Amino acid sequence: PRTVAGMDALPAVHPRPGLPSRVSVYEVGPRDGLQAEKTMLPLPVKLELIDRLGETGLGIIEATSFVSARWVPQLADADDLMARLQRRPGVRYPVLVPNERGLERAMAVGADELAIFVSATETFAKQNLGTTLDGAIDMAAPVVRAAKREGIQVRGYISMCFGDPWEGRVDPAAPAAVAARLLELGCSTISLGDTIGVATAGHVLAVLDRVRAAGVPRDRIALHLHDTYGQALANVLAGLEAGITEFDSSAGGLGGCPYAKSATGNLATEDLVWMLDGLGIETGIDLMKLAATSRWLAATLGRPSPSRVVAALGI
Repeated sequence: PRTVAGMDALPAVHPRPGLPSRVSVYEVGPRDGLQAEKTMLPLPVKLELIDRLGETGLGIIEATSFVSARWVPQLADADDLMARLQRRPGVRYPVLVPNERGLERAMAVGADELAIFVSATETFAKQNLGTTLDGAIDMAAPVVRAAKREGIQVRGYISMCFGDPWEGRVDPAAPAAVAARLLELGCSTISLGDTIGVATAGHVLAVLDRVRAAGVPRDRIALHLHDTYGQALANVLAGLEAGITEFDSSAGGLGGCPYAKSATGNLATEDLVWMLDGLGIETGIDLMKLAATSRWLAATLGRPSPSRVVAALGI
């Protein structure tokens, strides 16, 4: 086995009682990761990235977004990408759709799992979606209803659940209320986003408690954590202790938010998997293959990978 500094490259396994035995890793690199990148990647490279990620054992890879090319030029090739995507058996390839027009485009190229996004704060809804908090939910509602008629599941993202660059601290009651509305609307899973990475472990538990009190079960909740202050893995552990079994991450720690300047990269998938492997929590992911994929992508982008695990493994 490969060694680093004289040790096996994989972490020692020390399970902790009370934690989930298996976790779903929701890979957002090809969508949320790339959308904030200034380096424009050609379609063949994006397709290779998705295929390489599928080879690592990831079961969920968010492939792209059907947003306007004017707002996110990096993902202007969404239609072509989905038409040319070679799907691996057992791998889900959800896509983000902002509105009914995006839904039409996604359905036309065979998307079979969708995600919508709303905000926990008024200012971010205005800055990102050009509408109000209620307006964003109203815009998402017909997408969810239409998808349900087709038997397609829809994930709901809620941005700014812990802090907002314009409004500051966010009352946990705000994301809880939005989560309850998305559940009632018919979203299968609701991802709570720490978009600017300001949450701490206790903060995560406070929001999760408020969300559960609003009637949203823990098994319908995912966490989408950014690592701005280096707290993402501590926040994952808090989520695990609270019974959360789905976490969003981005290969190599790519991404941020093009509408929130203080947002840094997503939690790196390698860093997440390293910790989960060490806890004996199954993910089905080959860490070494994943690190090699992120190293390849970083070279393609012309810069080092932000992932601590990728840097430590030195693949």
